Amino acid sequence: QVQLVESGGGLVRPGGSLRLSCAASGSILSRNYMGWYRQAPGKLRELVATISNSGITNYGNSVKGRFTISRDNANNTVYLQMNSLEADDTAGYYCGYGRSIYLGSWGQGTQVTVSS
Repeated sequence: QVQLVESGGGLVRPGGSLRLSCAASGSILSRNYMGWYRQAPGKLRELVATISNSGITNYGNSVKGRFTISRDNANNTVYLQMNSLEADDTAGYYCGYGRSIYLGSWGQGTQVTVSS
């Protein structure tokens, strides 16, 4: 069992930046993926970014070039640096952990709202 604790969401103006963090604890596999998916009201959950423990990254098309995912393996923590935020980035952001890019274990979520 893995527990995930997210932080860093909030309200930001268009063009602004936010950084999300997520710490994992519990039964951590030596080979794993961590990352973020997001879900806006009335929409399906979509990939934001994932990163393997070896540093292989995968981004959703809508965030490429604006968001950067990174991780600290020693502390089982993943970060999402979000720049040039747009209104369409408004969503609940969910940290995940698992054996593949599809993750599987999820945190409670943190709200990101982009509005002027």
